[in-house]
Amino acid sequence: MKTFLGLNVPTTLPEICSAEQLALLVYDMQVGITRQITGSEAVVANAGRVLKAARDARMRVFFTRHMSLPLELMGAFQLRMAMAWQRVEEPSGVKPWFLRDSPNFQIVPELTPLGSEAIFDKITMSAFELNIALRDCRVTAVAVTGIALEVGIEPTVRHAIDLGLVPLIISDACGSGNPDAARRSLESLAFEGSTLVTDVATFTELIGRPRDDR
Repeated sequence: MKTFLGLNVPTTLPEICSAEQLALLVYDMQVGITRQITGSEAVVANAGRVLKAARDARMRVFFTRHMSLPLELMGAFQLRMAMAWQRVEEPSGVKPWFLRDSPNFQIVPELTPLGSEAIFDKITMSAFELNIALRDCRVTAVAVTGIALEVGIEPTVRHAIDLGLVPLIISDACGSGNPDAARRSLESLAFEGSTLVTDVATFTELIGRPRDDR
């Protein structure tokens, strides 16, 4: 750990993987989203391994769900985005896929949140409406799993960087709709330099260390 002017400056993965300063974000692992992703079963299983390790280490855990507004409440930007995603020509043809309390909106059963864990519902790509909760707990870094890397996780990670949080992507616990776009996202974040990337095996080993070994 580097120190400067009374500050601890973590620079390595083992230094970041501390339950006291690191929270886990399970991003949009919803029934209606995982159904659209090839190989989502492996992503769900790996996210489950990460979630168990985080719970065993008593990390703070936050879930997000992407929510659709009813068609009557969608603004111009949301309609435009939905038209692009759903490949329809007219706003009237948009179908709100993730209405609150619909089956598609729910977290997959394998990752059911505990009562001690929070769920944030959002209509944005970035998940960092939850920044207030993280800051109040003095969290300084966030590990990310979920779907989709190239659509929602990249902007979430960039928002975390702008907020002064250290992002850690657990790459094999993240899914994507377009593998080439996901690879470009990881390459771009690596080039920027503020994001750490690891895998499930490394993360679970590091977060499971006894406190004295951290």
